[in-house]
Amino acid sequence: MKIACHLVAVFAAALLMADVTAAPAFQNPLLMQRADPQVVLHTDGYYYFTATVPEYDRIELRRVKDLNGLATAQAKTVWRQHASGVMSRNIWAPEIHHIDGKWYLYFTAGRADAPFDIRLYVLENASPNPLEGDWIERGQLKTGWESFALDATTFTVGAQRYLAWTQRPASSAKHLTAIYLAKMDGPLAISGPATLLSKPEFAWEKIGFDVNEAPAALVKNGRVFLTYSASATDANYAIGMLTADADADLLDPQAWRKSPLPVFSSSARNGQYGPGHNAFTTTPDGKQDVLVYHARNVEKISGDPLNDPNRHTRAQLIQWRADGTPDFGTPTPDAAPSPTRHSRERGNP
Repeated sequence: MKIACHLVAVFAAALLMADVTAAPAFQNPLLMQRADPQVVLHTDGYYYFTATVPEYDRIELRRVKDLNGLATAQAKTVWRQHASGVMSRNIWAPEIHHIDGKWYLYFTAGRADAPFDIRLYVLENASPNPLEGDWIERGQLKTGWESFALDATTFTVGAQRYLAWTQRPASSAKHLTAIYLAKMDGPLAISGPATLLSKPEFAWEKIGFDVNEAPAALVKNGRVFLTYSASATDANYAIGMLTADADADLLDPQAWRKSPLPVFSSSARNGQYGPGHNAFTTTPDGKQDVLVYHARNVEKISGDPLNDPNRHTRAQLIQWRADGTPDFGTPTPDAAPSPTRHSRERGNP
């Protein structure tokens, strides 16, 4: 009897250990000085990663089988800003997506004569490997009116593709940014009018600036969870969330419910500040959902936070509540530094 009980205990411990070892341990920060991270796990088994570089002058791609390998993966510059005119300044928030057999990069850019008069643009590449082949400029992604616009993302619900992005409302006399949604007619254009889904209304969305930006979609459990980031890009930066039923009319603002409080924010206890501009992916086996985001490990910033390069890429697993909603938890503390890893990382261009 004692032997049997011992065997059961050993077996249970082995199962528990298997569960623990199966869960990935992210060596945060995954990549230093890369803000606005976005990653896609492709059918070839590789993660394709891009982010804003501190110089705001180019678009880089990395390809890895394990997100912990981002720091040592080769960074391939696939496009650089123009010398003048459109797409010549403030190259921000690139996102890579594979649509209808081709790769697309959506990004934000301004002009040398007006760096903050930013718009949305698209690049296209027919190569199976987006680090190879030619990236062709497909021009501005028109949203229906001309104003400060940034942070485009695309996702599908059923057979319908959508574009979500950030823009200053055409009727706003005040400089604020809001989240918009529209159906897409292929990867290069929207097919109808935009719907305003969210604008800053709660106090936590208006610290420093009135900001709703950087939408990211997670479609699961019969619902669409659309996260966004709010407030200035310092320690006050935080993630909010909109929720809609997947079978609802997503272009109806009444279909969406807005969380009154941030769902992911700074943690002084864990030394993480200003988490935001997130993306979603999964573990390589597709079984666990992963939140990818940037944050700093210092609270106080000297000068304009946009000029501080120390927003680092991080990731952590998403937990799911019994009601089918995501629990992002709090930003996890940084892992113990590895001298070899970080010395190689600082050598990245």
